[in-house]
Amino acid sequence: MTFRSETSAVPPIVLNDGNVIPQLGFGVFQVPSDEAFPVVQAALEAGYRSIDTAAIYGNEEGTGRAIRESGLPRDEVYVTTKLWNSEQGYDSTLRAFDVSLKKLGLDYLDLYLIHWPVAVADRFIDTFRAFQALKKDGRVRSIGVSNFTEAHLQRVIAETGEIPAVNQIELHPRLAQRALREFHANNGIATEAWSPLGQGTVLDAPAVTAIAEAVGRTPAQVIIRWHLQLGNVVIPKSVTPSRIVANFDVFGFELTGEQMAAIDGLDSGGRIGPDPDELTAGL
Repeated sequence: MTFRSETSAVPPIVLNDGNVIPQLGFGVFQVPSDEAFPVVQAALEAGYRSIDTAAIYGNEEGTGRAIRESGLPRDEVYVTTKLWNSEQGYDSTLRAFDVSLKKLGLDYLDLYLIHWPVAVADRFIDTFRAFQALKKDGRVRSIGVSNFTEAHLQRVIAETGEIPAVNQIELHPRLAQRALREFHANNGIATEAWSPLGQGTVLDAPAVTAIAEAVGRTPAQVIIRWHLQLGNVVIPKSVTPSRIVANFDVFGFELTGEQMAAIDGLDSGGRIGPDPDELTAGL
């Protein structure tokens, strides 16, 4: 348990390897590297202690600089990055990890994720084995995947003998991923939600706005609270300082069972991002 969860107001989620991840973090998808520095600074000042980036985002340098210059001890900031599709494979994964760690300017990662399965290339098993080697060497605390389906997860577990600690997936009220979340729960995999606000597409839903008015909160706060009460790890992204602060202010209220059910009712199975079985970008 390397991350000092007791220093944060955010509830910790205990992973299947005994390490902990803050349940609420901050994502930097589509944030240019030069903007990542002030944006991540603002997030850390607001109280976030988990930062999620990826090699393909092109902002590991700015993100890492903000973390290093924050004045916070390294073990008080949980750092995640992801391996891009073009680097999958055992040796190429190890090389790509070195590049990411150098850009971040850190000595280790808290969590390393395979960004997409790209099953057509059939390299994610060798990639995960490289992750296992990095974990054994102490360079990564926890290893996981992103955008993996149940079938992909079953292969990883069967062929590597290890259950990923995390699966980061598109998850929001219009794509609640109930079946996959149930598989995660039954196998000790933490569910982490990317695009947790549906890129804003659910914020004006009547069910959400009505709840927001009833509890005196913003629609975004209501949706983040929904995620937290489901048990998801959630990483909202914003570049607006006021929204960065507001999205963190989600621990002073709770949604009722009726309100949770109303949000659950928005699930239509509609994706914003690619289908994990079809994406081949980077190959």
